[in-house]
Amino acid sequence: MSGIVGALSDAWAELRHHKLRVLLSLIGIAVSVAALTAVVALGEFQRQFQAEQSDRSGGRVATLMVSANSTDGSMLDWEAFDDRVQRVSERFEFSHSTRIVDQLTVQLQTPDQVQPAMTRLIDPAYPVIHRTPLVEGRWLRDGDEQLLAAPVVITEPLWDVYGRPDLDGFTLRLGGELAGTYPVVGVTPRQYDGDQEKRITMLYDSYTSRVDALPADLFVSWEIWVPGEMAADIGPVLAMDLRAGLENAEVHVNRSDWGSRPEAQAGSMIFELITGSIAGLVLLLGGLGLVNIQLVAMRQRIREIGVRRSFGATGGRIFSSVLLESVVATAVAGVIGIAIAIAVLRAPFVLQMFQGLQDIPPFPMRAAITGLVAAVAIGALAGFIPALVAVRAKVIEALRF
Repeated sequence: MSGIVGALSDAWAELRHHKLRVLLSLIGIAVSVAALTAVVALGEFQRQFQAEQSDRSGGRVATLMVSANSTDGSMLDWEAFDDRVQRVSERFEFSHSTRIVDQLTVQLQTPDQVQPAMTRLIDPAYPVIHRTPLVEGRWLRDGDEQLLAAPVVITEPLWDVYGRPDLDGFTLRLGGELAGTYPVVGVTPRQYDGDQEKRITMLYDSYTSRVDALPADLFVSWEIWVPGEMAADIGPVLAMDLRAGLENAEVHVNRSDWGSRPEAQAGSMIFELITGSIAGLVLLLGGLGLVNIQLVAMRQRIREIGVRRSFGATGGRIFSSVLLESVVATAVAGVIGIAIAIAVLRAPFVLQMFQGLQDIPPFPMRAAITGLVAAVAIGALAGFIPALVAVRAKVIEALRF
C-alpha cells in the first residue's frame, strides 16, 4: 500500500512540476472524453425521445389493444361489450384504460361555413397512455362528462381556422345530434410540418349521453396500459376472459406499443453504436497525441530518471511513477471532460434538438463511468510506452545525457 501511495505522490509531484506540458497534453483528452460522454448521454436522450414519439402513436410500454367484431355480419352490441371490458378491467385492477373511436364525423360551424369534422372519442386515460402534449390549455379529465357544456380538445390546424383565440371563452358550435356549444379547453400541436388535420377530441361518455343511439358503423377499441414484463402473460388471459360466453363475435388482444417491435429497439442501439464508435476513435486519436507528447517529454527528462536511479529508485518504482503520472493526468482530464459534457447537455440549444421531450432523463451515470474509465484506460496506454523507455534507460548513459 505504501508503494502505491508513494507512486501516486511522485506522479502528482511531477504533474505539478510540468504544469504547462500536462495542460497542453490533456486538452485533447478532456475534449475527447467530453465527446464520448456526451455521445453516451445523447444516446439516452435519443432513446427517450424516440420512446415518447412512439408512445404518442402506439401507447406506452406496454399497451394492449382490445378489439372485437361480429362474425355474423350484424352490428356488435358495443354497450354490452363495453360493460364486459369494464368488469374484466376491474378484476385485473388496470390503472389506465381508455375507449377509442376514431372514425366519427360531426357537423362543425366554422367562421365561413358548416363542414364535417373528424372527431375522436376517448377516456381521460388516453393522453396519459399516449403522452399527448398540448400547445395550450389542459386535457379532458374525469368529471368533464357531467358538465352541461361538454369540453373538447382540438388540433392546432383547427385552432388556426378560428384565428388562434384565447381559450377562455372559446367555443365550438356543432350541429346534428350533437347540436350545441362546446367549450375548447385544450389544443394539441401539429404532428409534423405541414400537418393540416382538423380534429375534435371529446370524452366517450360525453358523446353517448348526447345521442339517442350509437351509429351503425361505429367501431370501438380499447387500450389498456399494463406493466411491460407482464404483457405477455396478461394478454392471453385477458382475451380468454373477454371471449368467455360471447357468441357470434371475435375478440383480439394485441400489443400496440413500440416495445413489441424489436426493430424499434435495435434503432436506438445502432445509433449509440455508431456515435460511440466515432467518439471512441476521437479519444484514441487524442491518446496517440498524448503518447507522442509523453515520449518527447521523457527524452527531456532522461537525466532526471538517471539521477533517481542512481539514488536507488528501482525499475518498478520508475515504471509505476511514469505510468501513474499519465493515468492521474488523464483521470483529471476525464473528470473535467465529464463536467463539460454535463454543462453542454443542459444547454438550451441541446434541449431544443429534442423539442417536445416531456420526461428529460437525468445525466446517465453510465455515461460518466464510461468517460472516466475510457480516460483512465487511455492514460494507461499512453503511459505504458514512455514508462518502458524510462525503465530501459541505462543509468550511466542517462547521467551523460
